[in-house]
Amino acid sequence: MKVSEAMSHPAVSVPTGTPLRQVAREMAEYGVGSVIVTEGGALRGIVTDRDLALAALDSGLDASEAIDSVMASPVITVNVADDIHAAYRTFRTAGVRRLPVLEDHRVVGVLTVDDMLIDVFQRLADLLGPVAWSVLEEPPGPPSADTRSRKA
Repeated sequence: MKVSEAMSHPAVSVPTGTPLRQVAREMAEYGVGSVIVTEGGALRGIVTDRDLALAALDSGLDASEAIDSVMASPVITVNVADDIHAAYRTFRTAGVRRLPVLEDHRVVGVLTVDDMLIDVFQRLADLLGPVAWSVLEEPPGPPSADTRSRKA
């Protein structure tokens, strides 16, 4: 499976210099926990809701302050054509929750830990499906001694 099959797209992005207030509005409007910061279409950084809460508010930055002051840069990324297992390794080694996804040096999406969990749950469901059906299709047998003792 490729990263492109699991990622969220398109990525929400803002240009460098965008005020913190506007970034918070964008996150709320699109229901995302991060935005990509770009300059002329090129990736410059990433800002998460945690960055806004901890770095911006804790540091006493004004809401009109530019996003550049709290963005994380350089950004750890994955490629759209990477195998999903490479992304798992990147998440483990980098200790981040979101990875911008690049194609030809342009951001085309974001891969999140939540996206990976959905992949894991789908794989688990695929594995357990046949087991569940075999259990459900078997006729019930006589109650076991354990079941009888609980009823008493």
